[in-house]
Amino acid sequence: MTRRRPSLEFWPRRFALLLLGLVALLGISSIQADEVRPAYLELRALDRADGGGYRVLWKQPVVENRRLPIDPQFPRQCQLQETAPPELTGSALIKRWRTDCDLGEAQIEIDGLRTSITDVLVRHIELGGSTSNFLISPTDPVLTLGSDETEAVGYLMIGVTHLIGGIDHVLFVIGLVLFIHSPWMLFKTITAFTVAHSITLALSILEIVTLAQAPVEAVIALSIVFLARELAQPDHKRSALTRTSPWLMAFVFGLLHGLGFAGALNEIGLPDDALFTSLLLFNLGIELGQILVVGMLLGVLWLWRKACQTLSLHPGWAHQTAAYVMGSAAMYWTIDRTLILL
Repeated sequence: MTRRRPSLEFWPRRFALLLLGLVALLGISSIQADEVRPAYLELRALDRADGGGYRVLWKQPVVENRRLPIDPQFPRQCQLQETAPPELTGSALIKRWRTDCDLGEAQIEIDGLRTSITDVLVRHIELGGSTSNFLISPTDPVLTLGSDETEAVGYLMIGVTHLIGGIDHVLFVIGLVLFIHSPWMLFKTITAFTVAHSITLALSILEIVTLAQAPVEAVIALSIVFLARELAQPDHKRSALTRTSPWLMAFVFGLLHGLGFAGALNEIGLPDDALFTSLLLFNLGIELGQILVVGMLLGVLWLWRKACQTLSLHPGWAHQTAAYVMGSAAMYWTIDRTLILL
């Protein structure tokens, strides 16, 4: 039997896809996946028995052994006294201060936040135990406590920004949407992914399951490589599992992604007095971000198919292009994260 040779049209298209993947790889080499690392600032009021004033806790994210260049700035008249040496945990630099100032109505600015893509969760604990959570974003890095400023549901917004800003998680969700054409199967698959990462997120935060974050991040990148490879294949060449039960594949990989989500939440910590509420809000924020990504992508795909009908183009070419871009990015992250481990 003679082997059929690829047509002349095959090679330019394959070369174009490889070139696009290379360009994406070069561009992504300067971008770190999952680089949204929230910072945490806790202001705890002290009663007169403890000397009055405030106790300040600052958790500054550390990404790949580099400290994010952001620092809280307090009113000039407030003198901060260090109560313990700085502590480096691997994912955050922790500093502890004390001040005699009344910070209940103070204006606090996060220096360097405007040039970052992270957020800062501020937790204000007043005398008597009542708490308020605020989220300081790069667009408005100044917070005035005690004003009429609306209190932010901090953990909810951090969940949203972590999903949308976590490039690797977004790519995996995009791959699922491109991979599955049936609306019902897509719903089942996204639901399975959601249930899975919710389970491991809760287990990790409650310290029932504890795994090192670096290997988890490397395997998450590898899961995107697998999905990109499946997406690039014709339907009849895909694995039996992804053809018949993509929801099971999404569930398995979702367990890994949940451990990745937990990494961001572990960096800022959860308050003991609001553990369940904070965990629920963070998880709901992730789901809200996921819904936004899926909704926007479905809208773009609908417009793309309409354009293909008008211009007589084949819509499947975009899927292969996306697969090569996803695969190139994920392979770079896999190699980079593996080298860090070694």
